Amino acid sequence: MTLREAGPADLEPIMALERASFPTDAWSAAMMREELSSPHGWYIVDEVAGRVTGYAGLRAVRGAKDADVQTIAIAEASRGRGRGRALLRALLDEAARREVQDVFLEVRADNPVAHALYVSEGFREIGRRPRYYQPDDVDAIVMKLDVRGWSTAQTASPEDAGVCT
Repeated sequence: MTLREAGPADLEPIMALERASFPTDAWSAAMMREELSSPHGWYIVDEVAGRVTGYAGLRAVRGAKDADVQTIAIAEASRGRGRGRALLRALLDEAARREVQDVFLEVRADNPVAHALYVSEGFREIGRRPRYYQPDDVDAIVMKLDVRGWSTAQTASPEDAGVCT
């Protein structure tokens, strides 16, 4: 499995995953194309044997002190293997490189797996947006992460330092 920066050639496989992962509110190909080419976006794909099995995006305007996780999606067959966490951590590493202080995201209230991932990485709930996800009438949980605190925790973690416990 390999994480790499996404490019225009990845639009088709990203859109296939987008439609499969978010059937009722998938982004359009035009929206995704714009995100992939934006100077403020940073998108990565997860590849297995040359096949895109996941993608994630960060919107971080250069020089800004905050950023947003735009999306994370993993092919159903690849879920539960830590790939979502790897994508999220890569986005947060990029946010740290860009000297972002806070990262925000919205997660569907009916997605406890994603919510638990974000909480486990240090995100905290700061609000809710009622009926945000349409047409499903699902609330968005708004979450925030202090990037410096997250970075410090990552460098202090025995797991990330290669220490066996």
